[in-house]
Amino acid sequence: MKIFVPGRICLFGEHSDWAGGYRRINAEIEKGHTLICGTNQGIHAEVGPHPTALVITSTTPDGETLGPHEIPLEARALLEEAQRGGFFSYAAGVAYQVLTNYRVRGLSIHNHRTDLPIKKGLSSSAAISVLTARAFNRVYDLRLTVRGEMELAYQGEITTPSRCGRMDQGCAFGDRAVLMTFDGDRIETEEVRPRRDLHFVIVDLKAEKNTLKILKGLNRSYPFAEGEVERGVQELLGPLNRHIVTEALRALQDGDAERLGRLMGEAQAHFDRLATPACPDQLRSPTLHHILGYEPIRAHVFGGKGVGSQGDGSAQFVARSAEDQKAVVEILERDLGVSCLTLTLGTGPKVTRALIPAAGFGTRLFPASKATKKELFPVVDRDGIAKPAILLIVEEALDAGIEEVVIVVQEGDLDDFRGFFDTQISIENFNKLPSHFQDYARRILDIGRRVRFVTQNAQEGFGHAVYCAREALQEEPFLLMLGDHLYRADDGDSCARQVVEAYQRSGTSVVGLRRTPEEEIGSFGAATGVWVEADRLLNVTEFAEKPTIDHARSSLRVPGFPDGEYLTIFGQYVIKPALFTYLEEHIGNNVRERGEFQLTSALDRLRQEDGFQGLIVAGRRFDIGLPEHYLETLRTFRRA
Repeated sequence: MKIFVPGRICLFGEHSDWAGGYRRINAEIEKGHTLICGTNQGIHAEVGPHPTALVITSTTPDGETLGPHEIPLEARALLEEAQRGGFFSYAAGVAYQVLTNYRVRGLSIHNHRTDLPIKKGLSSSAAISVLTARAFNRVYDLRLTVRGEMELAYQGEITTPSRCGRMDQGCAFGDRAVLMTFDGDRIETEEVRPRRDLHFVIVDLKAEKNTLKILKGLNRSYPFAEGEVERGVQELLGPLNRHIVTEALRALQDGDAERLGRLMGEAQAHFDRLATPACPDQLRSPTLHHILGYEPIRAHVFGGKGVGSQGDGSAQFVARSAEDQKAVVEILERDLGVSCLTLTLGTGPKVTRALIPAAGFGTRLFPASKATKKELFPVVDRDGIAKPAILLIVEEALDAGIEEVVIVVQEGDLDDFRGFFDTQISIENFNKLPSHFQDYARRILDIGRRVRFVTQNAQEGFGHAVYCAREALQEEPFLLMLGDHLYRADDGDSCARQVVEAYQRSGTSVVGLRRTPEEEIGSFGAATGVWVEADRLLNVTEFAEKPTIDHARSSLRVPGFPDGEYLTIFGQYVIKPALFTYLEEHIGNNVRERGEFQLTSALDRLRQEDGFQGLIVAGRRFDIGLPEHYLETLRTFRRA
């Protein structure tokens, strides 16, 4: 499987991770607060199992190939390699921690491309460590969360001579901005998405600094300040840092690049005033300050500051626009001979298409389903209008910001569906309608312009129906909604919008979930996991299709839930297009479950290889696939 781990840049709050760690000794020290972000560059690798060893082949940023380097998967050999230092030590340190805590075999890592500069404050060593932890997690399905991978990577890296900070492994979150709070050994994380794209330039100053000397000088101020310099460092990394990071968080969320630039300038001024006296020969940083004040780029940036431990290592700027970002790179590389990386912090992945499978026969609603498809059965909405179920589902998708809805139907039913969405009723009947129904007739045609159809010629299961839409969905993440379920939010955002926004916040596939009593679990797909937000959002660790009660009791219990209560599938998902690769393998190799190509096993593979989050939806689902459920929907949907 393929894995990409980016580098990590500290936008604000450098040094406060280890400073906040001193709260273990002195509780009067301020918590550490940092805003970090994954870079657009990183480490690209293909990973897989190995029977007996950790085997690493790596490509440096200069294109040099290192390895293959083979280390027996034995605790002593891995520990010796880790403590030796050097490039391979990071992977060995993580493997040592994995072997200490889990029963695994070996691992093969082929790092075929590295476009992340090393030793430039971008946490390249942490990226290697996270890559190794994530590879073990996915190859052996250790069911670790991102936080779990971070902790394993941290423990692995500190097994080496590296003196990394707690924030470095934040690269595990990928290209998202993350607020990290450090309180002794405890870390809190909060992912952040800006409202508008933000454009940064990271500059390798091509100079020298001594990170260990900087850390040694600043660490003299902890855990207790004994003089004016030490008090200044504690003020800098404590109250002043909290203020700067709090303001930067608001600016980041608002997408306010100008305010971020001003805050960078303010943060650098505080650092120069209060940190430089603790290590003056390293922190006067003439090269950094020359570039921060370089006149030709001033018209293109809102501000800038140092990176990482500061000193003459790297600088970062907030550009005024994408065009200004390009201009800054061109000017600095041409005039000063430095190397630049671009970083664009985006508003999050977009979900523009939805998929609704509607190709089933409707066996449980026969013979009514012989007369018309169950998805065309009428349901009275809150506005008093009797609408076919499929229209209600399409309207929910469009309300969530979807631009195009793909409906999978049987070829023989295509005319019925297409006629509803694409054909106006006769002028005679149109004129008989009250004005509000005439308006709605026009609205249906407007909706129809955003609906397209795909046919499933053979009914071979839910997974097969989803696969039929692969080409229409154009390899993009998509919202999946069941064709025989209706949804009603408790209040506020619609159910579909809740699921879509959860995906946009995390960039990880999301499944909607609901709490379900034990006696009903055999009728639904189910899931369990580890909480990210208690009673709201979790990292899914297992999917199960209509599990038995015994399997639910042994494998699907949810932390904090009472006995006899589980999480089942709500009927809405946002899924990454990698799903189609797994479905294609199942179909090509004729891997069937209960005689059909199912979706659940492909979802579980996507979970294992890319992660999956589960959102408890604030709303209700209405299943119209059974006569008694359809009747209950008619009774309650309008009032829900």
